[in-house]
Amino acid sequence: MATDQTPQTAGFAEVSRTLVAIAAEVVTGVQRAVVGPDNMRTAQDNAWSAIQADRALAVARAETSRAAAAIVATRPQRPARRSTRTVAARVR
Repeated sequence: MATDQTPQTAGFAEVSRTLVAIAAEVVTGVQRAVVGPDNMRTAQDNAWSAIQADRALAVARAETSRAAAAIVATRPQRPARRSTRTVAARVR
């Protein structure tokens, strides 16, 4: 089974991956230096923040639904409109 990569393109891919990995390590190091190791965001922190945001959104939706239902319930009821069609039109 032959691969489509020549040694030159394989080398380029490896160099690119290495540069991305080094850049990620540099960014992580800078963040750690700026905010401190105890204040680093983790995947667990991000997940908890997302859960809290979802809960807040659910509460806001429920409040909006209750408010809309209260508005609809307090609206005065209008009598149903009668059809403007004639009896002859209904018979057809």
